[in-house]
Amino acid sequence: MKKVYASAAEALDGLLFDGMLIAAGGFGLCGIPELLIEAIKEAGTKDLTFASNNAGVDDFGIGKLLTTRQVKKMISSYVGENKEFMRQYLGGELELEFNPQGTLAERMRAGGCGIPGFYTKTGVGTVIADGKEHKDFDGETYIMEKGIFADLSIVKAWKADTTGNAIFRKTARNFNPPAAMCGKVCVMEVEEIVEPGELDPDHIHLPGIYVHRIIKGDHEKRIEQRTTRQKEDV
Repeated sequence: MKKVYASAAEALDGLLFDGMLIAAGGFGLCGIPELLIEAIKEAGTKDLTFASNNAGVDDFGIGKLLTTRQVKKMISSYVGENKEFMRQYLGGELELEFNPQGTLAERMRAGGCGIPGFYTKTGVGTVIADGKEHKDFDGETYIMEKGIFADLSIVKAWKADTTGNAIFRKTARNFNPPAAMCGKVCVMEVEEIVEPGELDPDHIHLPGIYVHRIIKGDHEKRIEQRTTRQKEDV
């Protein structure tokens, strides 16, 4: 089965449709599938729902798709650093489903494991619990959260072999493995592709069984916020 494609546009060919649910890896600007996001922008696919920790910044990451009004709904944990996100949400132009970060990651992982729902204490007694099933276990109240079953997963890895076995670099692993697991099809962009057997099996973070298409590309190393101090006089 051929998994390596020449470009992001080629890897997404035949997968995109209006109104689809996409699970995206990344945290802030760390480990985001920037090439695939750009290809979705160029494809013009609209009315999208994204399950992602956040929406990048105004001019990078999913923030690009907000600017072009291709996103209808976000399922997210954090919405800071993006003025357009805030403007659209407060203006009633963008739907938002808030999820605690651990809950969002588990919803993705559950979907990847074929688990339709699970119970968690996180969010009990808050607006997160509104409208959700409550159940007591051993005297403690839990709420039910549903697994995420996405039409498409887009993720970014550091290294992968041609069969899709992947390694993520340090904190860039973040939401990428669970996001990759929960999509009917997973497209992954990487910095380096190697031949099968070149990666230590004990170091694999994501088995290739979850990955359907792979691209290699050059990636921009952005800093989300740069904080400095003035040089002190000596």
